[in-house]
Formats: sequence, structure tokens, C-alpha cells
Amino acid sequence: MTKQRRTFLKQLGTLAVGAGVLSANPILAAINNENEDISVEENKDPNNVVTLNILQTTDVHCQIHPHDELFWENNQAVFRKTGGYAHLATYFKKERKKNKNTFIIDTGDMFQGSELSVKTTGKAMIPILNALNYDLFLPGNWEVVYYKQNMQKLMGALNAPKICANMYHDLGNGKKGELIFQPYYIWHVAGVKIGFIGYTDPLVPIRQSPNYSKGIIYTAPEENLAHYVDVLRNQEQCAYVIIIAHLGLSQQIHLSNLPECQGVDYILGGDTHERVRKPIQGKYAKVVEPGAFGSFVGKLELKIQNGKVISDTYELVEINADKIEADKNILKIIKENESPFEKNIYNVIGYSTIPLYRYFVVENPIDTMILDALKWKLGNDIDIVLSNGFRFCPPRTTRDKTGNIPITEGYIFDMLPVDSTIRTGSVTGKQIKDWLEKELNNVFAKKASERFGGWVIKFKGMEMSFKAFEEYGKRVQEVKVAGQPLDESKTYRIAACERDGDPEDMLCRIKGVKNVKNTPYTLHSVMKEYLQNNSPVTPVPPQAAKILDAPQTLLTQVFGVDYEFR
Repeated sequence: MTKQRRTFLKQLGTLAVGAGVLSANPILAAINNENEDISVEENKDPNNVVTLNILQTTDVHCQIHPHDELFWENNQAVFRKTGGYAHLATYFKKERKKNKNTFIIDTGDMFQGSELSVKTTGKAMIPILNALNYDLFLPGNWEVVYYKQNMQKLMGALNAPKICANMYHDLGNGKKGELIFQPYYIWHVAGVKIGFIGYTDPLVPIRQSPNYSKGIIYTAPEENLAHYVDVLRNQEQCAYVIIIAHLGLSQQIHLSNLPECQGVDYILGGDTHERVRKPIQGKYAKVVEPGAFGSFVGKLELKIQNGKVISDTYELVEINADKIEADKNILKIIKENESPFEKNIYNVIGYSTIPLYRYFVVENPIDTMILDALKWKLGNDIDIVLSNGFRFCPPRTTRDKTGNIPITEGYIFDMLPVDSTIRTGSVTGKQIKDWLEKELNNVFAKKASERFGGWVIKFKGMEMSFKAFEEYGKRVQEVKVAGQPLDESKTYRIAACERDGDPEDMLCRIKGVKNVKNTPYTLHSVMKEYLQNNSPVTPVPPQAAKILDAPQTLLTQVFGVDYEFR
């Protein structure tokens, strides 16, 4: 059979699977089986064992270039250059050349996280992602940042199939319509079927600005997981079933222990940027997550013999930009899309004297710098400034000829992709205390299912000591404002960013805020003004939040399983 005919048949078979009609059409099924035989002949060994490779990226957050990355080695931070879509492309091509039975997926947060993505409403990412020839996509929690219609257009412009079994059209009054995406996908390869079911974070309307996901109803995975496992296992006779997820590692571990997960072999997860090097074994499935920003690729290798999976092995592959050459075609596509915006993206706004990163659960230099800027701008009229517990933004450690680390306009977008308006209001000490307990539970809840995807809330003007592993309501040990003990009956002035769609009396998830007012400032305008007037800055975390029962350098909210972030 000619190479041209093989390519045509493979494309036709893939389209049929994507349309969900393959199993119902015997002609297309026969074509796909013919293609399967080709793969078997090209990859079988004398023992009739065929190797399949499944590669996963997630949470790249539009970081198209190599960047500084933090590793925790020998109890200290070590930095190396990693990532970049051109370097990922080279790695993908190498893997596909070694094994034609290679399947590549991305599990979300691919359209948010940089100035280029914001200025083009995510469109600049489309030709890059399509050129990398992914085989399957899952929407992440940030795919809705440009609202539902744009999310549908962006995902629809990707060439590969998209799946998600828990995002429905909202017909109004809480009534669910049809699924926005296909719930599952079947990879026909080497005489077997590998089934994939997709789930994204059902907490999106709570975790993020509510208006982003307006028009979408999210459901918990366990509502329909058992049904789709039954379809893939018993109806479609899949040899292996994989959940691709964007739920966060804690939620994915929780899911792996639910009876609805029986029949699932692996959960390839995302959202919390965790680096799982050794699969976490749940009651029913193994769970992994391959870091963020394109710094890593998760590689799941399956051995097939006589139509059955006889072994699986997993490796977290570091995409070291100094060791993996950049793909010239991808570099060209990146240049074409980025060049109209380069002047702004690379414009230096200010400098830092210390490395900037956002990896520790409790406090980080990036958040300290943001809080310093807010307090500097708002002055003594505000008692406490707040910043969300974001995870995204790769480190920046490389110094220029000044001897300091440049902070560009583009890096401000990396830190804060949404240029929110700064909002002020008044709350009581009791509201603050209750809110702190709730926020800490979102991070450290004993039940994995109650943990949100973010880290400890950040603040300046207030000090708190806490125990992460106490019961709900008993974590906060002491709170001081301006050096004085928190007075639960006293009113305090606070400031934080406005969230699109929040009630007028809500600020940073605090309900019942009084005297709410939007300022004329945005986060970006304040950051630029602060850096222009105060550079170089030295944003050393001040331990405003002090953890008493774990290291201040805590790198993960996951506990109770065999896992270490490094």
C-alpha cells in the first residue's frame, strides 16, 4: 500500500471516529482495521508485543517560548531553561519517528496566560497548536476567559477532536441542554481500542469570574462517569480506558477512589501544575499530572499483546530547552503571530533584584510584588490589600546587563492575564476571620473533593498564623492588622480586584462587603506605575501568612499519598 493511500485512510478513519459513527459504519470500520494492520506490522516484535505511547501536555498557559523554570532539589530552588512550543514540536517529532503508535493530547489552559493571547483573544495560539499535530484536546478552566462563544470558536478551530463529558449548554433556569463537546474519543490502534473520557473543573463558576462561564452548566464527573465507562468497556470493548481531566490533583485522586471510577485505568490530569513523577495509585485508577508551561511532557507507555494491555509505564519528561533543538517551522509560525505585538511584549517596565516565581503554597515573590504595588498606590486609606492565590506564571530569573532581572509588559500579563479593576470596600473583623477560615479550607480541606485549585490567599497590611491540618474553623491561630490583634467588631477597609459577574457586595469571595466602590485604577496600570517609580524592587515574602504545622516552603496542597513536588 502506498504512503499516500495510508495517509488518506488514516485521516478518513480519524474523521469517522471524531464524528462518532465508526462503530455504526462497517465500511469505515473495515478501512480503520486496514490502517490498524499497518501499525501492527510496523511496530510488532517477535513476541507479538506492540508499544503505544501517549504523550500529554497541560496548563501551558500560552508560554510559547523557553522560560526559566524552578526545580526543588536538595531543599533549595534550582532554575533551568525549559519549554517552548518549538522545542515541544521537536520532542513530539522524535517520539513519533521512534514509534508511529504515538498519541498526543493537551488537557487544557492553552488559550490564557500571556499578552499575545490576550491581544488576539487566544487566536494566535491556534496555528501553533495545529502545527504541533495534537491528536486530542480537553478544555481547561481558563478556556472560558473570553466567554462561552469565543471558547467554542477557539476550541472549534483546533484540528484535533475535543472531548468533555461535563460541560452542557445552559437553556435557562438551570436546565441542561446538550453537551458542548463529545464526551469521549476512541483511538483505534494496533488491533485494540483505547478509550478517552474528558472532564473539566465543575467549580469554574465559583473559582473564576462568574460571567466567563455564563451559558454553561457544569456537572460533577461522577454524575455520568459510570455510564461512559460502561459504554467504552462493554459496548465498545476498549482494552484500556483513560480519563483526561482538568480537575486538579486532589480532585483527580478523589475521583480515582470513587466506585464510579471502576473500569478506568488511568487519569491523565491537569489544573494544579503538579509534577507527578511516580503515578499515584487510587483505589480504581492511577493518577498523574505533568506540570505546567510546557516544561514537561507526561509519557504513558502501554504494551499490547494479543489484544490486551499487558503493562503500563509512566515517565515525566523534562523539556530542557538547552538540550532539545527548536523546530524551525514552529519558530516561523510563532514569529509571524508575535511580531505585531513584540514592541509591547518585550518593553521593559522595571527590574527585580531577586528571582520572581509563584510556586510556594503560602507566599511568593510575584505576589509580594503585586501586593506592594497595590499598597503603594492606595496608601493609608486601605487597611488590607488582597490578591488571589493564582498558580500561573513561569519564573523569571535571568539578569540583563544591569545585573537585575527585567520585568517586561509581557511578564505583567503572564502574572496577571486579566487586567481587573481595583475595588475597595468595608468589612468587619468577623467577616475577615470567617473568610480566612473558608479560604484555608479551600486549600487544605481534609476531604480532597473540597480543595479548590488555588493556593493560600495573599494579603498585605494583615498578618496571620495558621495550622493547615487543623479542623475547619480552627486553622486560624492569630490575626493582626497594622500590628494590632484583629477586632471582630471593628470595620476595616480592604481592596482587591473586581471579578466579572460577582454581586456588588462581594470582594475576593468575601460576601456582604459594604461601601463597595470601583477605583479608576487597574492591576496593570498600578503595576506599571509602581515599577517605573520604584525599580529595582526586592519583593522578599514577609511571612504575612505563617504556617505553623508545615514548612513555609510548602510546594503542594496534596497530602496523604506518596507524592513529592520537585
